Amino acid sequence: MDKADVQRIFEAYFEKYKKTEGDRTAWSAFWNETTPDGVLELNLTKCPRGTTFKIFVNKRKVAEVMGWENFFPAMEKVAAEHPGLYDQDRIFFRNGIRDLRGRRRGYAP
Repeated sequence: MDKADVQRIFEAYFEKYKKTEGDRTAWSAFWNETTPDGVLELNLTKCPRGTTFKIFVNKRKVAEVMGWENFFPAMEKVAAEHPGLYDQDRIFFRNGIRDLRGRRRGYAP
């Protein structure tokens, strides 16, 4: 799966699940992925400043980056520091497509 596919799937997920931060200028969507290796949470926020990603591992913030061009290197670092937690194909293809079709997401070996 390439970066354009990941971006397309995450953007579709964002459009389906986004919630306003209150003033309707900022919108966020959370993507949670639970695996035997821990919990990964991705927060995608869009506001007038741009697109921000907050990345959490086991409820701890490990990164915050602006823009898609910085998201992918940050996720490579998360994958290196937390082996088995971030599998791009599993998260965005198998589970992402399943969720967008209305099926339950979660760890599926």
